[in-house]
Amino acid sequence: MIMLLSRAGYEADQLSDFKGLNQRNPWYAFIMLLIMFSLAGIPPAVGFYAKLSVFQAVMDRGMIWLAVVAVLFSLVGAFYYLRVVKLMYFDAPVDNSPLASTADVRALITANGLAVLVLGLLPGGLMELCQRAIQGSL
Repeated sequence: MIMLLSRAGYEADQLSDFKGLNQRNPWYAFIMLLIMFSLAGIPPAVGFYAKLSVFQAVMDRGMIWLAVVAVLFSLVGAFYYLRVVKLMYFDAPVDNSPLASTADVRALITANGLAVLVLGLLPGGLMELCQRAIQGSL
């Protein structure tokens, strides 16, 4: 998404570059929302199951203190991820130029975002694959 927002002579490396993305391109804003929700560990995105698995593993080892610290750091991270969502949906765009992208880029971004959503809604196959990979490496 950062590459998509970048253009000749301008790099999208500031949070303000995401302002008003929903007004410029609602689909890309939605895909970015899915990615940010996944990073924050908010269901139904797949990142929720990743964080849940880590928290469960720590709790199974009896390290409650570490689970509490991890949850606190997750909350801090969620603040920053959700701040990007706020900028995309509730702030006015700094630049109103349309987002130019090729069909290949649109397809890849769409596939990535939908994979985050689908794997979050149906995590069983992915979680089983991860479990088999962990057992195979022991």
